[in-house]
Amino acid sequence: MVRRPSPGTGLAAPFDASTADPIVVTLTQVACQLVESENGVDHSYKTTQKADCEAINAKSGADRLAKAAPIELKAGKYIFRVTNKNVPYTLGFWIRDKDYDWRNPLHKLNKTSVSGGGMTLGKTLDYEVELKPCQHVHSCPLNTTPDYTLIVEG
Repeated sequence: MVRRPSPGTGLAAPFDASTADPIVVTLTQVACQLVESENGVDHSYKTTQKADCEAINAKSGADRLAKAAPIELKAGKYIFRVTNKNVPYTLGFWIRDKDYDWRNPLHKLNKTSVSGGGMTLGKTLDYEVELKPCQHVHSCPLNTTPDYTLIVEG
């Protein structure tokens, strides 16, 4: 079962235990943003290094986040399939509980946090995660995107 939920349009189907297939959520990284997480809008930013995105998002990130509808999913297993469409340096992806703090050892035991790097220009990577009901955020620390909201309901 493969389905890509549209941001802000409701819940995707939950994990179907009978097929054991996680649902695929497709995300596209472009300079300084994740397109689907900003209502499908590509702002056509230009970047050659992380500092470019830090400056762009310092100016416009909060406003763009305020306009972005959260992605809403049902609890279950997912694969976040993320593509580096046009960023000329190596990217990653990080999805986590909204209140996750990597410095807290207890959070590493009982909170959701899945991440990885090595996403070069044109490369697509999969990040498998089981999401439980709560508010999550997802971003790319290497592309310095905003922390986009992902709401998971039971």
